[in-house]
Amino acid sequence: MSTPLPHTNDLIRETSPYLLQHAHNPVDWKAWNPEVLAKAKKENKLLLISIGYAACHWCHVMEHECFEDVEVAGVMNQHFVNIKIDREERPDVDHIYMDALQMMTGSGGWPLNIVALPDGRPFWGATFVKKDNWMKVLDQLATLYKSDPKKVTEYAENLAKGLHSINIIPTPEKQETITKEEIKSAVSQWSQYFDTFLGGYKRAPKFMMPVNLDFLLHYATLFQDREITNYVHTTLTRMAYGGIYDHLGGGFSRYSVDTKWHVPHFEKMLYDNAQLISLYAKAYGATGNLLYKKVVEETIAFATRELMSPEGGFYSSLDADSLDTKGNLKEGAYYVWTEAELEDLLKSDFDLFKDYYNINSYGFWEEEFYVLIRDATDKEIAEKHSLDVETLRKRIHTSKELLLTKRGSRPRPWLDDKILTSWNALMIKGLTEAYRYLGNTDHLIMAKSTASFLEKKVFKEDGGLYHNYKEGKSTIEGFLEDYATLINAWLALYEVTFDEDWLEKSRVLMSYCLDHFLQQESGLFYFTSDTQELIVRRSLETADNVIPASNSIMAHCLFKLSGFYPEANYLVHFEKMAAHMRESILDNPNSHAHWLQLPLFQIFPFKEIVITGSSCKEFAAVLRQRYLPNILLAGTETEGSLNLFKNRMGSEKTLIYVCQNGACQLPVSSTEEALSML
Repeated sequence: MSTPLPHTNDLIRETSPYLLQHAHNPVDWKAWNPEVLAKAKKENKLLLISIGYAACHWCHVMEHECFEDVEVAGVMNQHFVNIKIDREERPDVDHIYMDALQMMTGSGGWPLNIVALPDGRPFWGATFVKKDNWMKVLDQLATLYKSDPKKVTEYAENLAKGLHSINIIPTPEKQETITKEEIKSAVSQWSQYFDTFLGGYKRAPKFMMPVNLDFLLHYATLFQDREITNYVHTTLTRMAYGGIYDHLGGGFSRYSVDTKWHVPHFEKMLYDNAQLISLYAKAYGATGNLLYKKVVEETIAFATRELMSPEGGFYSSLDADSLDTKGNLKEGAYYVWTEAELEDLLKSDFDLFKDYYNINSYGFWEEEFYVLIRDATDKEIAEKHSLDVETLRKRIHTSKELLLTKRGSRPRPWLDDKILTSWNALMIKGLTEAYRYLGNTDHLIMAKSTASFLEKKVFKEDGGLYHNYKEGKSTIEGFLEDYATLINAWLALYEVTFDEDWLEKSRVLMSYCLDHFLQQESGLFYFTSDTQELIVRRSLETADNVIPASNSIMAHCLFKLSGFYPEANYLVHFEKMAAHMRESILDNPNSHAHWLQLPLFQIFPFKEIVITGSSCKEFAAVLRQRYLPNILLAGTETEGSLNLFKNRMGSEKTLIYVCQNGACQLPVSSTEEALSML
């Protein structure tokens, strides 16, 4: 019979794996909800708000050092109402308190620990804190609030004003579209930070930033900029060669701690891998580089094998930590190898594998462990070992399969098995892009399966969305990121299926956003709907980061919808958003890369490709495989409902119309002719 755990708090009733990790802490944790905030106000107790996520290494460390400690818990329980938040479940709360921490300290990160007034206004914050310092500062804050509450309240009031002011996007002096010259100047200044030899930025740690690379691929293609093209492909190749990529199982870790993409912070996030599937698929469409195709296929295989739920949705992440051979929880233990292990397992193929994946000083990590990393092409390695490339690839593949099987017997990293609407929408988009450029119908089937899962599990009766799903429960109202990413995924599905249901679903969700999220003055959208509880402020998310800002995705969606429905007012909404963000985009392009794609749609020709007739899907399949970032695809075998199809049916032939702003050139009857026009 198992020994009962000595403590259980209110988090035991939650579904978030991160919150459940803390359910047996001696700290009297509460989940974030209106009742808890009301309790704090009634008792006039300070809030201690601790925010993290399941795959966060330092969150685990602080839990072990502080929150599992009975002495620490005594201080926290005596003086505070203690609230634990999963940042992935409540990005709305995380946005506010991360801004507060950055205002107070100049930096941010997780675990994010905030002390706030009973009404939620913050006045102190920190990330990881050791036990002794944690207890000392909590005693000081509690004493200060009792002895001089006016001083604390004044500070919190001033900070709240600051939180409101930094969330205001000022109306720009100019309203016109960003010009080619302005974009080139912005990229030129930004490119000073590019590492043209190893890719990414000239610094460590290195984050992959698919948002930025997606823009730069788009920019380089339209401007025919060879330097930026080389930089993008150097970065994509080095990332695929690096230890940040799992060479055995596929998929990317979150970031590398060094400059050569070698040693990752080993957690794997769904949102990273979903976007990288999209990016590498586009890069394959642009180049035909088989390395990119391989990355797409292996990353999808990883997500399917390790993150896909039996119901068809995708789980959130795999932890960085797992048990090593001594039973200790250690970062990367699941993924790394000793030279002796590899030699024993691979035998006669060891020398080839050793050279291919740098089991040498270049690939050495720490203690006796190596992280697999490439530094040469297949051709270079094959020539060195007097092999043809095909033989080399077969032998390396055999070695990888053997090692993957062996690795599968190790204790696995912990899985965060909550399902998030926005991250699943990114995955649908990634799978759809993979189908678009690689042509594998299995990817489309999987995208449709996940789309069907979301329609069944996260849609509300009023037409809105839930943000989360786990074990049959959806408990948190959707945020703008959920709507924006899902509209974007539906639009992508239309362009590869020509099923107008996806367009109609996009329009319904967009109407809901215009009704419940829109800020009239700026044309931007709030992160939370008008039906959600307000704490401190109603945030506007505009800066692109590892994931594009929900507002920049909305702008892309409005632009695309305006192409399909030029008779509607989507373009007016789009232009208002783009104009309002003009100065922010140009002042800080690396934080607005997704926004910066929008003027590329406006100042370069943007073509609507309309295909009508019985072979429209076959014709579209040919056109889709090319990376053509400034096109929209519409097609129908019979009479479609879109105005784009009016007066373009009736011929026995399948015809391709190349149009711009609704005005079409004479139709052509072959994909070769259409491509020459593009």
